[in-house]
Amino acid sequence: MSIPELTLCHRTVYQYNSPVRLEAHRLVIRPREAPTLQLGRINLAITPEADVTWAQDVFGNHIATARFDGETDYLCIEATSALILSSPQWPVFAIDPDATGFPFPLREDLRADLGLLARPQYPDPSGRVGQWVRSFIASRPMDTLTLLQTINSGLFADMTYEERTEEGHRAPLETLILRSGACRDLAVLFVEGVRSLGFGARLVSGYLYDPAGCATGTTSKGATHAWAEVFLPGAGWIAFDPTNGRMGGHNLIPVGVGRCIDQLVPVSGSYLGAQRALRDMAVTVTIG
Repeated sequence: MSIPELTLCHRTVYQYNSPVRLEAHRLVIRPREAPTLQLGRINLAITPEADVTWAQDVFGNHIATARFDGETDYLCIEATSALILSSPQWPVFAIDPDATGFPFPLREDLRADLGLLARPQYPDPSGRVGQWVRSFIASRPMDTLTLLQTINSGLFADMTYEERTEEGHRAPLETLILRSGACRDLAVLFVEGVRSLGFGARLVSGYLYDPAGCATGTTSKGATHAWAEVFLPGAGWIAFDPTNGRMGGHNLIPVGVGRCIDQLVPVSGSYLGAQRALRDMAVTVTIG
């Protein structure tokens, strides 16, 4: 059976009270190709006209930089992609036998390559995040995938999803204390927790494709989304979505991966103009 092609449109619009001069904008909007994600084409339309250059960052993300001339009171960035998503709903992971039980020894070359991706990144003076994540360890040894999915589903069950429109993310300890957060907050907590156990983990930004309309984090068939990936020898990077308690990349469209979520903001930039010149900002995502 053939898999239908999807069209993904991500539109960001800024409106200003008075003309401003736009600085260079960094765009993380190109889906990452993978064995389960084929990218047919991508079209980037920007108003006002911009000079766009593309480059890959240290994580292999395709980053566009848009540079502008003159002044404007309006900015529209619209990225339209055609892709085929074939991630199975119930994936099977070929984990190396030596890594199927936690804890397991990690080869020195892998440990060196993972580097900061295997180290906690946030202050936790009392070790509360580490204590929280160790509470999911039922035995030693414990099946590795079972442990990771138990942490993932436990976070989903214990935390309240919170839609937040303000920029930035909460520190893992704050999310743990509040027991709530946006998808990016929950993903950051998950990553910090498994890193404290010695796993290599990274943040992912992209889109949640939800044709059934029942997933947390979207009110339509598609929305921007954030989740996590954990590296396991043999299987590679495995997706965990703590917002929905799911494991695997089914219905997830990755765009950027990174050590921290701030590296993966879809549109970032600044302007020169009057204070509080920004009147409105709106983001719409459609997938179908």
